[in-house]
Amino acid sequence: MRVVVNTLYKSAISELKERLLEINDLARANDVLEWDQATYMPPGGAEGRARQMATIAKLVHARSSDPALGALLSQLQSHTGAPATDAADSNSDDAALIRVAQRDYDRATRIPTELMGEIANHIGRSYSAWAEARPKNDWATMRPYLEKTLELSRRYAECFPEAAHIADPLIDGSDEGMTVAIIRPIFAELRSFLAPLVQAIAAKPETDASCIFQHFPEAQQWAFGEAMIRDYGYDFNRGRQDKTHHPFMTRFNWGDCRITTRFNEDYLAEGLFATLHEAGHALYEMGIDRNLDGTPLGEGTSAGVHESQSRTWENVVGRSLPVWEHYYPKLQAAFPEQLGKVDLETYYHAINKVQPSLIRVEADEVTYNLHVIIRFELECELLEGTLSIADLPEAWHARYQEYLGVSAPNDTDGVLQDVHWYGGLIGGAFQGYTLGNIMAGQFNAAASQAIPDLADQWRQANFAPLHAWLSENIYRHGRKYTALDFIQRITGGPIQLAPYKEYLTNKYGAIYNL
Repeated sequence: MRVVVNTLYKSAISELKERLLEINDLARANDVLEWDQATYMPPGGAEGRARQMATIAKLVHARSSDPALGALLSQLQSHTGAPATDAADSNSDDAALIRVAQRDYDRATRIPTELMGEIANHIGRSYSAWAEARPKNDWATMRPYLEKTLELSRRYAECFPEAAHIADPLIDGSDEGMTVAIIRPIFAELRSFLAPLVQAIAAKPETDASCIFQHFPEAQQWAFGEAMIRDYGYDFNRGRQDKTHHPFMTRFNWGDCRITTRFNEDYLAEGLFATLHEAGHALYEMGIDRNLDGTPLGEGTSAGVHESQSRTWENVVGRSLPVWEHYYPKLQAAFPEQLGKVDLETYYHAINKVQPSLIRVEADEVTYNLHVIIRFELECELLEGTLSIADLPEAWHARYQEYLGVSAPNDTDGVLQDVHWYGGLIGGAFQGYTLGNIMAGQFNAAASQAIPDLADQWRQANFAPLHAWLSENIYRHGRKYTALDFIQRITGGPIQLAPYKEYLTNKYGAIYNL
C-alpha cells in the first residue's frame, strides 16, 4: 500500500512540475519581449509589442489560476504518501515548491485574467511612451497613462479586500510578508537617523568630486566595468551586458542572466556603479540551485533580498577603500589623462561624496534612502486617494525640498525619472530598495563575522569567499525562504536597522571626520 501511495505522490509532484514549467516558460518568453523592448526594439514596435505581451500575460494567468492546478496542489498539500525525504520534510525542495506554488496560485485566482491582460497591454504602451516622453520633459503625455496605471493598481489591490492597507497586496507581491504597517515605522526611524547624519556631513568642507566629472569615453568605461564584474564572478558564458534607458537585470533561465547599463561620458560613476549594481542582481540569480530552474523556486525570493545583493556588490564592496586599493591603479591606467595625477584618497572620497541630489540611481549611500522614502510615501498617498496624479509633480518637488533641500527644475529629473510607475503598477515598486539596504547591513555583518579577513581579500580582488558565503546562505535557495526567514536563519533575529546604521556611521564618520 505504501508503494502505491508513494507512486501516486510522485506522479502528482511530476505533474505539478510540468504545469509549473509551462507557466515559467511562458513568463520567461514575456521577459525576452520586455528585454528587447528596453534595449533594441525600434519605436515603431510599441503597439504590437504591447499586444504580444498582453497575450502572453493572459496565457500565463490562465494557467496560473487553472482549477486543475488548484486541485493538484490540494492533493499534494496533505503530503499523503510523500516519501520522508520529500514533501514530508518542510525544508525539502518539494515541500517548498508546494508551499510557494500554493501561494502563487492563491494570488493568481484572486485576479481576473482579463484584468491581467489589460494591465500588461497598458504597461507595454506606457513604457514606450515614457521612453520618448522623459527626455522631452513631457509630463502632459504621461499624465493620462499614469492615471490609468493608478486605476489598474487600485483594481488589482481591491482583489484582496482583507488587506489592512490598499498598498499591502502590491507590496506583498514583491516583498512577501511586508506591509505598510511594518515598513512605515522602519522608514520613520531610518529618516530620523539620516537627517542629523546628513546635517553633520553638510557642516564639513565640501568634498571635491571633480575628478569623476571629466570626459571618460564609453568604450573604456565599458571595458573597465566588465573586467570588475568578471572578477566578482559574473559569468559571461551565462550572461551579457547591453545598454538601456534605465538599467536592470533579467533572468530567462539558469544559463541566461542578462544585465543592462547606461553610460555618461562626462560622469564616470554613473555607468561604472550601474554595472556593479546590476551584476550584483545577476550574481544572486546565477547562484540559484540549477535543480530549481523552471520552477517558482528558481528566482530571487523578494525585491528586498535582491536589492540587498545589488547594493552589497555596488556599495559595500564596490565603493570600499580596500577594493580601490587594488583597482585604482588599473583605473588610472585606463584613464591616464583624467586620473593619472589624482590620488586614491581624492578618488575614494569622490565616489562616496554625500550631497543631496535629484536622481535616485545616482544618489550617495547616505541620502539614497530618502529618495526611496519619498516614493513610498507618494505611492501610498496615491493609492489611498489623498493625492491625485494631477498634483503628483508638485507633491514630488515639495517632498524633495522638504527631505533633501533640493528641487528639480523640470519633470525629467522629477516625477518622470524612474521607470517603475510607467513600466509597472503603482505600489510595491520602491520599498524593496531601502529594505535591501537594511538587509545588506545585517547580512554583511554576519558575513564579516564568518570571514574576518574580508577587507584583506578585497585588496587582492579575491571575492570568492564572500561570493561562496552568500551563495551558501542566500543564493542557492531561490524562493525556498522568505526575506524574513533568511534574516532569522542568518542573524538569529528579526529585521533591524542597527547593523546598517553602524555601517553608515563608521564608513562616513571616517570619510568626513565626524
